[in-house]
Amino acid sequence: MPINIYGGGATTNQNGLAFEQETSLKTAFENQGYIVVNNEVFLNMDVKGMITSKHGLYRDILIPNNILWSEILSKQLLPDEVFYNYSNRTIYIIEKKFQAAAGSVDEKLQTCDFKKRQYQKLLRDMNVTVEYIYVINEWFDHPSYNDVKEYISLVGCRYFTRILPLEALGLL
Repeated sequence: MPINIYGGGATTNQNGLAFEQETSLKTAFENQGYIVVNNEVFLNMDVKGMITSKHGLYRDILIPNNILWSEILSKQLLPDEVFYNYSNRTIYIIEKKFQAAAGSVDEKLQTCDFKKRQYQKLLRDMNVTVEYIYVINEWFDHPSYNDVKEYISLVGCRYFTRILPLEALGLL
């Protein structure tokens, strides 16, 4: 049985935040030689894209593109992280799910199709492709999650365990 170093129950939000910090996109880029300045991602002085998160989706992407979310969706979406790859015009929505015992995250993984469609609807006027990706922890390697992971792939979403390869974001 895995040891829960993050707690649980009343500390669920703290657990998620610890996992989100461990799996930071900014850190991942910097560890691969990219430079992040004011949310823009550079490699060899060439801007590759932008990272943002939560309300930053609205501040950094929607508002500059004159998109009023409330005229498109009935509820605001707050992604854990977003990477906007300028060269392939793809916005990657990255959701991080940490679990150390059976619980509500089990059900959340099954919502990827709906959420991807909501992001596509929200971003349709930008003429971008939307990719929806989960970064999950090793808890989901258990065979009891095989059907859910199969479903995630079937509906055109993706998942990675703990490490998100930069190739999955259209970068080499």
